[in-house]
Amino acid sequence: MAEPSSDAATASATRKNKADPGWKYCHSLVEGDTNTIVCNFCGKITKGGITRAKQHLIGKSGNVAACKKTPPNTKCGTKKGPMDKFCKNPENAINRRKMEMLRQMNIRESMDKNEVLKVHQHIARFWYQASLSFNLIKLKSFENMVAAIGQYGPHLPIPSYHDIRVPLLKKEVEYTENLMKGHREQWVKYGCTIMYDAWTDRKQRCIINFLINSQAGTMFLKSVDGSDFVKTGEKLFELLDAIVEEVGEENVVQVVTDNGSNYVLAGKLLEEKRKHIYWTPCAAHCIDLMLEDIGKLPLIRKTIRRAINLVGFIYAHSSTLSLLRNFTNKRELVRHAITRFATSYLTLERLHKEKANIRKMFTSDEWTLNKLSKEPKGKEAAKVVLMPSFWNSVVYTLKVMAPLVKVLRLVDGERKPAMGYIYEAMDKAKETIMKSFNNNESKYKDVFEIIDKRWNCQLHRPLHAAAHFLNPEFFYDNTDLEFDFEVTNGLFECIKKLIPQFDVQQKILTELHLYKIGVDHFGSDFAMAQRKTHSPTYWWRMFGSQTPNLQKLAIKILSLTCSASGCERNWSVFEQIHSKKRNRLEHKRLHDLVFVKYNQQLKQRYNARDEIDPISLNDIDVCNEWLVGEMDQDDDNDAGNDLVFEDDDVLNWATVYQASGVGECRMYTRRKKQKTSVAAAQTSKKQAMVVGSSSRKQKAVQENDEDLDVEENIDVESEEEEIMVNFEASDGEEGEGDAPLPYDNNEDDYVGIGEDD
Repeated sequence: MAEPSSDAATASATRKNKADPGWKYCHSLVEGDTNTIVCNFCGKITKGGITRAKQHLIGKSGNVAACKKTPPNTKCGTKKGPMDKFCKNPENAINRRKMEMLRQMNIRESMDKNEVLKVHQHIARFWYQASLSFNLIKLKSFENMVAAIGQYGPHLPIPSYHDIRVPLLKKEVEYTENLMKGHREQWVKYGCTIMYDAWTDRKQRCIINFLINSQAGTMFLKSVDGSDFVKTGEKLFELLDAIVEEVGEENVVQVVTDNGSNYVLAGKLLEEKRKHIYWTPCAAHCIDLMLEDIGKLPLIRKTIRRAINLVGFIYAHSSTLSLLRNFTNKRELVRHAITRFATSYLTLERLHKEKANIRKMFTSDEWTLNKLSKEPKGKEAAKVVLMPSFWNSVVYTLKVMAPLVKVLRLVDGERKPAMGYIYEAMDKAKETIMKSFNNNESKYKDVFEIIDKRWNCQLHRPLHAAAHFLNPEFFYDNTDLEFDFEVTNGLFECIKKLIPQFDVQQKILTELHLYKIGVDHFGSDFAMAQRKTHSPTYWWRMFGSQTPNLQKLAIKILSLTCSASGCERNWSVFEQIHSKKRNRLEHKRLHDLVFVKYNQQLKQRYNARDEIDPISLNDIDVCNEWLVGEMDQDDDNDAGNDLVFEDDDVLNWATVYQASGVGECRMYTRRKKQKTSVAAAQTSKKQAMVVGSSSRKQKAVQENDEDLDVEENIDVESEEEEIMVNFEASDGEEGEGDAPLPYDNNEDDYVGIGEDD
């Protein structure tokens, strides 16, 4: 009985083995023997079963030689052949490559190092000839491309110029659209935000970008060539209305733009037509305008102008730039940019960090021997660096700007929606400024007036108020928030506008009471513990199931963005594609290239986001800690008390400034004296005219007297102080002589460097 059983098992194994597709190209030497195989093409006999025979047919480097007698219509060996459809797949090769990265290199791979180096050299040669950035080697798509090429083997045909320009680009657009399907599903479920802004390319075409932000991330929708029409508010409204129609009015919660007058008009026209859509100004642009207005305050304006001119002087000469890099250990200073006023803060911050090194630079023997130190521009630069009051003004400006820059970075990000945090962030920023000046209102009163003005007219919006109310991290910690009229009024307005059904509105108001008193899930230990450890949207998904209508509204509002920064980042993608060497792209192809690159990049960035952790506002609280203690309110000359050497408690920088002589008055030329005399005569004439005015214009006379007092002060200062020279202007150009400002114990220190009248 044992023999039949053994024969049956052998026959079963043979039938299973014969089902392998390799038997189509080979056969057994002896009937029933599946170990010794004969090739149908060359007659070679191999032992080891059908697996070894397939290796002979396919070819495997370092093991068995490939079949040499393949018919013309069949490809074997390392060429593409009939077995490839069973054994080779690019996707499988990519996945297999990921697993192989975790194992140790085998002997065969170590023997092929020379071959690998040859291939790498060809890749590097292409890289150098195409002038590609080295960072591109880190792209996952490049790694997948190399794996797919290696899996194909030799004789891979290269795509033609037309292929990569038209059909392959079309397929990649379709692939990218499939990646974005999840975005469109989120639009329907929780709503979305439309962001748009204009950009001018190198051919002076006005490209208007439209992006959609939702809980699934940001998506580049389309771009419109606006070169053929004037970008009036009415025309922008027509474009925006068409985009709303394409996305679906029921899916759009808000539209975010910058504060240009034409965009504001387009937003208001849209709100009039679409009653359930909000127009919201870009929060990042509003805060940037706050910084710009603060930068116009006399003291801050003068400090920033001096810093800009100082950095410009250093970078305008190779000798000073080399000297700077030598003293700062090759750390660069931040150069000012016009588009973003926050760069002024960054310039001052870097100057403050390198204060000691810059001071040493302008008191070194190398600087003394430099011919620039004898020129007027060099003397003015040295004076500013050694001036204690300049560094006091730098600290003052940083204390004012640092919290606002932190808020700007918060709302300017894309990884986490900041809608539920902007109210609290602005409050913390103001509290931090107050603490920095020990609650001395005179030092931040003007700054707060600017902040409040911008906040009330631009950022105080119903959506911001509602998001603040629905953020559990702040609602349950602030017992007065429930009775804050502005916040609750914003919430009720959002409920009426975003929820058109009256019965659903009543359900939300009923469920809102449960949220206020914190019953059931809202008041559980889990919910209370995770208010500050999880994002608001995640918290509502976890604990808001008992109030489904309020839950959906809360997630819809809290997942909104409050900035249109994605549009501005899209400009850089356009710049990369539409470069000087590649400026003849038609708009359709340019749009497709940007659509593919930007959306795939956004998808990767969104997949790497941190969804659960909430936004931390602690950075705003501590951003001025490194400045607290510097320039106390009772010691405005703190910068002058800095010691030159740590082991010498006698010599300070104020002494160095006085001993250097850079602040001493220079002798006036005859022309300067004549100019001063003429200015004084004009002032006296104006004063005489004021004295002779009629009594019925007494109020106007008083106002003119005040103006003339300022002018007289300017003239007196211009006589007593040395004339500052603009680093970028001619040697004979006069500086601005402003009236004494806060933190100005030495009026000579506050003559502006190259400021225009």
